[in-house]
Amino acid sequence: MIPGSQKDHPSFIRSFGYAIEGFVTAVKTERNIKLMLVAGVLTVVAGLVAQLEMISWALIAICIGLVIFAELCNTAMEAIVDLATQELHPLAKRAKDIAAASVYVLSITAAIVGILVFAHAFGLVGSWH
Repeated sequence: MIPGSQKDHPSFIRSFGYAIEGFVTAVKTERNIKLMLVAGVLTVVAGLVAQLEMISWALIAICIGLVIFAELCNTAMEAIVDLATQELHPLAKRAKDIAAASVYVLSITAAIVGILVFAHAFGLVGSWH
């Protein structure tokens, strides 16, 4: 497809299908996305047990979504780098390492949010205000 060309531009439904195909491919081929999905499911189960408040659910949902988003972006960036070069180039390594670091930083941030949310839900810390 030529960028900006409407003639070959996929429909909204077809674009949605491509997105699902990409997600399924990532789940089938990437270990880390599987781990993050399991962690997300376990967090939701823990949230149900803790009977989280609506704002806590919002924070948890945002964190789960952002971590999965970051891992999908990291996976896509790694594929692009691999497509661009098969050699062990220092810039390729740098790009991959920085992309992985972004997922790491976001995962730590999400874990901190999760600790705060669940500590509050189980009465281990006081009120938010």
